[in-house]
Amino acid sequence: MDAGPAASGWSDQCWTLARIAEIVRRRFGVGYTLAGLDLLLHRIGWSMQVPSRKAAERNEATIAAWKDEQWPVIKRGRRTWAPGSASRTMPARA
Repeated sequence: MDAGPAASGWSDQCWTLARIAEIVRRRFGVGYTLAGLDLLLHRIGWSMQVPSRKAAERNEATIAAWKDEQWPVIKRGRRTWAPGSASRTMPARA
């Protein structure tokens, strides 16, 4: 596993649970479910890793503008003051 996925025949450098399960099956002849394999890997100290750097194409000014203008519109909650009812037989009175 330390040699990377390319050493095991995959073209990219990304380990997935399915790939690790395939390696375990090939090498030891034991089949694990993905959930069981995840539990086993956590028990021996392995954890999910995420990239530590941001994309080079990232435009901080555009992101900041989007957060200020668009996100509040998307995140805005439902109007709770408007009269309404979920009942078809007893609609809300205006």
